[in-house]
Amino acid sequence: MYSQDFNSVEIILASNSPRRKQFFKEAGIPFTVKTFEVDEIFDPTLKGAAISNYLVKLKAAPFQNHIQSNQIVVTADTIVWGDDQYLGKPKTKADAKQMLRLLSGKEHQVITSVAFTQKNKQLLIHETSSVTFKKLSDQEIEFYVNEFEPMDKAGAYGIQEWIGTIGIERIEGSYTNIVGLPMAQVLQCLIQLTSN
Repeated sequence: MYSQDFNSVEIILASNSPRRKQFFKEAGIPFTVKTFEVDEIFDPTLKGAAISNYLVKLKAAPFQNHIQSNQIVVTADTIVWGDDQYLGKPKTKADAKQMLRLLSGKEHQVITSVAFTQKNKQLLIHETSSVTFKKLSDQEIEFYVNEFEPMDKAGAYGIQEWIGTIGIERIEGSYTNIVGLPMAQVLQCLIQLTSN
């Protein structure tokens, strides 16, 4: 649907996330994937969206010396902010279980920042969604961590997986943002950038 609108530019999705690639395909956005390894280290005094905003700029930085005038590089970072702390991807299964216990029975925020980097400018947006988990039992947490793939997901869960089906009572805001990319907002930005 949109592919003809983007013929004048090359859109580079700087992400190996299968979920983000799928969203771009489903939206009809033509893209290529290119990534650089980046150490996702940030100042521990940063909070909430300041973290994901910093990280997307960090991910975009390696492209800035190579970017062509007809290219747009899209970098994204999703974090979970719960109990006034940053919850990234768990390093171990024990870490994943601890994160899920922390989120159990409470509301938390999922924040995705997206940077659109061009040769001489950068547009930065972020979207925040609120998610409320029911009180999760230890058996539910154990089952999810052992049977699914929490290790590559911020906050140790994927809303589109089993735990989202049985555990989430309420969401406010963009659903796709919780999965990893606020697609309505991303599409709006790409149309705006390519129609100028």
